[in-house]
Amino acid sequence: MEWKLTADKDWLKLEKQFSWVADMQNVPQDPVHHAEGNVAIHTQLVLEQLQQSSDYRGLNRQRQELLWTAALLHDVEKRSTTSVDRKGRVSSPGHARKGAQTARQILFRDVETPFALREEIVGLVRYHGLPLWLMDKVDPMRSALEVSLRVNMPELKLLAEADAKGRICRDQNALLDVLELFELYTREIGCWYSPRSFATLNAQFTYFNKADGYVDYVPFDRFRSKVTMLAGLPGMGKDHYVTNHNEDIPVISLDDIRRRYSIDPTDRKRNGWVVQQAKEEAKIYLRRGQDFIWNATNITTLMRQQLIDLFVSYQAYVKLVYIEKPYSQWRLQNRNRAYPLPDVVLDKMLHNLEVPQLTEAHEVLYLA
Repeated sequence: MEWKLTADKDWLKLEKQFSWVADMQNVPQDPVHHAEGNVAIHTQLVLEQLQQSSDYRGLNRQRQELLWTAALLHDVEKRSTTSVDRKGRVSSPGHARKGAQTARQILFRDVETPFALREEIVGLVRYHGLPLWLMDKVDPMRSALEVSLRVNMPELKLLAEADAKGRICRDQNALLDVLELFELYTREIGCWYSPRSFATLNAQFTYFNKADGYVDYVPFDRFRSKVTMLAGLPGMGKDHYVTNHNEDIPVISLDDIRRRYSIDPTDRKRNGWVVQQAKEEAKIYLRRGQDFIWNATNITTLMRQQLIDLFVSYQAYVKLVYIEKPYSQWRLQNRNRAYPLPDVVLDKMLHNLEVPQLTEAHEVLYLA
């Protein structure tokens, strides 16, 4: 069955249906780069340009819906990031990153969206400006190869092209020229049609996680142990996964440590101690070369990275398993847990959720 954000694409009806669309009317833009006016005007122009594109019309209806939704959402968080300086210049730093988080919440909580489609839309929102700024990155190749693992590059260019055409500015032709260079470059490095393939999972992990990584380097697989690291919001089914997949190996569970010492999950200070206790247990297994499971929420990239860096420093192979259920099922499962969390806590954690990416570990599995 074909997924749709909404059947009616009329702008006035979109404003009535979605408060975040109505908010766009009140968000100004810098007249140098967006002389057309506010975010609502710009977004409508972007949608028009997208739908007029022959490349867009050549896509199947599901891919069209995916791109249309990404275009509608691409500037959704200019509402929270826009400011005006003393000289009257308008800017919205970080709007793409924050917009991606908001897009994920909307497509998980408000409009049930298949996981893979949702994460593609989130990726398009997050990187809609990349084609224009790729060559300004410290390492353009690594940035392009990483993003190609999340989104379809021709569709990313289509979105960026609509974004460039859906505005009034003096440098529009220059922007469109940059987009052509983006296509040429990503074709050259081998990630235009599909992600570049690596010889081994370890080669891919090493390239994206070493400061001096070389794209064709193939490291020896000298692993001493395997760490299965779980990630997912509370109540998604991580304990169930452990019960059904534990091959008689140790499990380090932050929830178990909290209950052992009667520590409230919302107590930040004492939870820092809980994490340190868990790390000390992990180090014992890592020194022995013992496989184990790390069972915790691990919902942010930074949180996961710190742990994976620790595991890898002991020559462990890291398998990252992300677990997710539909929104309504998740809330029901939480209520039926022996130790349910308040809705306000779950809402905050959902807001902070960063779904793991394929570059983060040697192996990444999505159970969603």
